[in-house]
Amino acid sequence: MRTIPRLRVSALAAGVLAAGLTAACGAPGESKDSGSGGSGPIKIAVVDAQSGQLSSLGKWEYKGAKLAVDEWNKAGGIDGRTIKLDVFDDQGDPTVGTNIARKIGSQHYIAMIGTAESAVTIAMAPTLRQEEIPNIASGQSNGMVALKSPFLFLNGPTSTTYDETLAKYVVDDKKMKKIAMISNNGSYGKGEHDAFLKALTDRGVKPVADEVVTTDQKDFSAQLTKIRQRSPEVIFVGSEEVESGLIVKQARDLGIDAPFAGAAPQGTPVYRDTAGVKNVEGTIVSSPYLSNDVSDASKKFAAAYKAAYGEDAELHGAKAYDGTSILLTALKNSKVATGKKLADAIRAVQYQGLLGDFRYDETGVGIKATSIGIMKNGTVVKADG
Repeated sequence: MRTIPRLRVSALAAGVLAAGLTAACGAPGESKDSGSGGSGPIKIAVVDAQSGQLSSLGKWEYKGAKLAVDEWNKAGGIDGRTIKLDVFDDQGDPTVGTNIARKIGSQHYIAMIGTAESAVTIAMAPTLRQEEIPNIASGQSNGMVALKSPFLFLNGPTSTTYDETLAKYVVDDKKMKKIAMISNNGSYGKGEHDAFLKALTDRGVKPVADEVVTTDQKDFSAQLTKIRQRSPEVIFVGSEEVESGLIVKQARDLGIDAPFAGAAPQGTPVYRDTAGVKNVEGTIVSSPYLSNDVSDASKKFAAAYKAAYGEDAELHGAKAYDGTSILLTALKNSKVATGKKLADAIRAVQYQGLLGDFRYDETGVGIKATSIGIMKNGTVVKADG
């Protein structure tokens, strides 16, 4: 695992590092190094948090993308050209992300993988659109789709899909009506809140509590006390891995024993380890990639991931692997096109991935299905039925 560098640097230092890596294969700014008809390495940028509270996401993403690139390079690259993957640390900060977008544009990266943070992706999108750099991102906020950028693609479903599937299971199948909500006010949390609330409203269900916290909050006792007073059957949590884990841990300390339910973050090791295995027991998870054992393809991916990094694969690495594989397929199909031609080639790819059957439409969304899993003994298993 520890063969991957930990980039805990400022945005400027991250840019300097990436520029230094690029210089080994050609001077930054030389389009022949990355564009159609060239002979040098094909330059792809991975942009994600490599430091800060969201760094686990960025590291998973980078490893998934790198695994796909390494496999393609081992097989000969694309048209005999090596694929070169450089990583940039956005620190989970939209302003840092915007500066990186300008940098990768000036250094002629052909495409971008990331980010896993919807707010950062949204901030970077105008610059990437202007520079005509296709971006396959891992966030799930509907705000990304609302941008209507022809250069922005998602390597997973949106919050609408995650939370409609979750509401169907909780309300329609399990007949739970006393549902509490707690979410943060960031881009991810708001997207999850709005999508799940809509799914409940469509079913005539009003949450018994609807609490909103900040993205940097650490003490949730006030909100959780209000939720406890309502005696919910289940608690929806719309927050990233670390914060969700803290919420669950504090809820259990307050004597709340209702199961929690959520989307991708609630199926990750970071969520589990932050809250504690006992505390997350029974968590209901909506995800397009429940475990490494769901198919022969996922087992093969997980084995390769384990061999490369010494740790178990999970959803975010699988998403980045799928997204990178789609990008590389589009580059091969288009003879290493750039700009709009490359974006069109991505949209034309039909790909059977780890997360499912990708078919991109004009919205940039390629997959619209998730499954329900339950956290048991620290592992997500597919729900019965």
